[in-house]
Formats: sequence, structure tokens, C-alpha cells
Amino acid sequence: MAALLLLVLYTVLLVEASVVEDFRECRQFLYKGTSPMGILGENLRKICQHYANVPRYATLYDAQQHIPVYSAYTFKKSNGEKREDYPWMYEPQLATLQGSGNMKPFPDSNIHQNFEDSQAVLNDYADVALYERGQLNPDQHQAEPNDKAATYSLTNVVPQVREFNIGPWFKHEDRVRRRLNNYCRGQAYVVTGVTTSGNMIRRANIDRVGIPEYMWTAYCCTDYDKNAPFYVRYKFPSFAAYGLNDRVNNHVVELPVKRLENVLKSKMHIDKDFQLFYKDCIP
Repeated sequence: MAALLLLVLYTVLLVEASVVEDFRECRQFLYKGTSPMGILGENLRKICQHYANVPRYATLYDAQQHIPVYSAYTFKKSNGEKREDYPWMYEPQLATLQGSGNMKPFPDSNIHQNFEDSQAVLNDYADVALYERGQLNPDQHQAEPNDKAATYSLTNVVPQVREFNIGPWFKHEDRVRRRLNNYCRGQAYVVTGVTTSGNMIRRANIDRVGIPEYMWTAYCCTDYDKNAPFYVRYKFPSFAAYGLNDRVNNHVVELPVKRLENVLKSKMHIDKDFQLFYKDCIP
């Protein structure tokens, strides 16, 4: 019996180690290879999101609320088209020792209980008319088909109120896309995340998925067009935004990154070293 318990403990540790390590495999999606600092929590998992054997972006995942805290990615210049024909996927490495490093499409049959315990599944979104699956790393900010496909993992998704998702938030995502397309000359790094207040999507009388109170996002591009009009130029090398995930009063506020960090200090579990970009994205 003791040997069996040791084996179980060892297995659990290995499963956690495959996810809770640093982001070294996907440092290229983080400014100066450094992830946001100072975010606290007992059930957070770092995921290097792989698709087709290639890392695509980084996600800090809350395994208790079954939502990402943030996804960090590099922006790719695109025409803003959104693909609707990719399958929704799950993250095997969150659940099992044998879990592949690649995200996988949900099977047609009922998914194994291990996956449901560790992350959101399609059934969690099946009967919630108020919410849509909102991507933190949005399809529209990627260009290559495999990069776009990789955004369709539920580990990159949070419940967004429909009116907010298709209205103010979508408009802001497109505004940032056009701004970075036109004025960012080098690599743009983006971090998009959420705050929560305890509200949950419930299924079968069980709390299943955390509902964001606010959505927030910030970008960093140190190589930009110095001749851009002032109304654009002052939003470089970095800028940010946040909005209330609700049907009303949901306008998106743009602001400097440091001001966003101050807003988040009262809404997230963070410490005094909280910082979204290494040295504030100062070249």
C-alpha cells in the first residue's frame, strides 16, 4: 500500500511538472523572454500552448476556476478575418501523465473525467445563452493557419457576455490590430487577461467555470514608426485597455500600461512586484 501511495504521489508530481514549469519553451512570446511578474495563486498552471508540435503562445491557467488568467502571444499582421471552421480543443497535459504536449480536438464521445476535473469542456458552455467563448489570444491577431487554429483551445477561452464580446471588446481588438499592422515595425508582444469576482458558470449544481468581471489587455512594441501621427505615437511603445464584461457600461478604456497595473492591483491577487512587461517595455 505504501509503495502504491508513493507511485500515485510521484505520478501527480510528474503531471504537475509538465505544466507548472517556467515558460522557457515559449519565451519567444514574452517581451525579453520574461512573463508578467507578481501574479499569485495556489492553482495556477503555466502552459506552453503547442499545436502541430510547435509552441504557439503562453497561458497562465487557473485550474480551479477552469479559465486562463492571461494568454501572452506575439501579434502577427493580418487582415482581421476570423475563421469559424476550426474545432475546439482541450489541453491533455493538464490532466494525465501521458498527456501530449499538443492540444487536441474534443472527442465526439463524453470526455474522460480527468479532463473535466482539470479544465473547462464544451458542455460547460452548452446551456449558457448569456456567454460566448471569448479568446484571450484572438484568431484575428494571427495570420498563419496553424497559429489561428491554436487559438481555439478552451484553455485560451473565458466566458464573455455576448454583447461585450461582439461589441466593445471586438472593436478594441480590431483597433489594436490596425494600429499594430500600420505602425509597429518590429515584434509586438501582447498579454490579455481577466479579473474575477467569484461568479461561476454552474453545471449539475457544481461550480465549473469562472466568469470574468473585467477583461484587460496590453501590448509592447519598441520598434515603431516614429513619424506616426501624435494621436497614435503616444500609444507606443506600449499601451493598454480594460473593460467590464457585462451587457451595459461595458465601454473599453484605453490607458497607459502603468495605469492598468494600478487598476489591476485592486482586482487581482498580486504582490508588490506586479509588472506586465519587463522594465515596463522601455527599450
